[in-house]
Amino acid sequence: MAMVDRRRFLEVTAAAGLTGVALGMARRAEAAPKGSQMAFGLVTYMWGADWDLPTLLANCRETKVLGVELRTTHKHGVEPSLDERQRMETRKRFADSGVTFVGIGSNERYDHPDPAQLKKAVEATKEFIRLSHDVGGTGVKVKPDTFHKDIPRERTIEQIGKALLELGEYGEGFGQQIRLEVHGQCAELPTIKAIMDVAKHPNVAVCWNSNPTDLKGEGLEHNFRLVSGRFGETCHIHELETTEYPWEKLFRLLVDIDYRGWLLLEAASKPADRVAALARQRTLFQELIAKCQKA
Repeated sequence: MAMVDRRRFLEVTAAAGLTGVALGMARRAEAAPKGSQMAFGLVTYMWGADWDLPTLLANCRETKVLGVELRTTHKHGVEPSLDERQRMETRKRFADSGVTFVGIGSNERYDHPDPAQLKKAVEATKEFIRLSHDVGGTGVKVKPDTFHKDIPRERTIEQIGKALLELGEYGEGFGQQIRLEVHGQCAELPTIKAIMDVAKHPNVAVCWNSNPTDLKGEGLEHNFRLVSGRFGETCHIHELETTEYPWEKLFRLLVDIDYRGWLLLEAASKPADRVAALARQRTLFQELIAKCQKA
């Protein structure tokens, strides 16, 4: 076989092999039931609020809850005050643990009537964006949050949306998604949609928060559909054995859209053994997904 023919033969064979691998992976992905790429994680608010970082990572490993959003001000100590060396050490600690640092749960909000306060919140969020990038996260959670007396709601909605636009562009440069938590007086989903209609940047996403207000108006499914097209990499859920929220219906909706992100537990109850309770929540999560996939 001539050298050029042999080279061409090897190129075609290699390409065919790679194509076969790619096709096999695609077929396996197609065969996997919808919802198979949802993962269960933890928000440190409130079960992990008093766990330092080594304890938090150890408890996550023990319970196989392998993703965590770090709420600012908690004992983990991952804050903008960390210097470069501390950030790199924290990044390595996560990498060595096998626990994914999903991102920062900031408390920043953009409804402030005072322009100076608004600017301060935006600049503080940029600090969290840089921190999350340095430590290995993929995004920062933020809040809408409040309507103020004598200020038209539409003006506040536009102000929040424009702040998110600025942060979405800034965060994109650091590979950090801006995750708008459905929260506070802005928690009704038509309001969240109105904010997102202003914040059209693709790097600004909705963080579903499993609130009682999800059930208002035309109901859960309608409200879910209002914003599900803008879902980001995180949704917040609460204790899955509670009956005040229709967990199975929510999970069916998530499976139906084949949501591919983290469902992060934000738990406020006070079990005697939080580690055992966390493991139990992971089991309930898996059971719910399996049940909804069979439907």
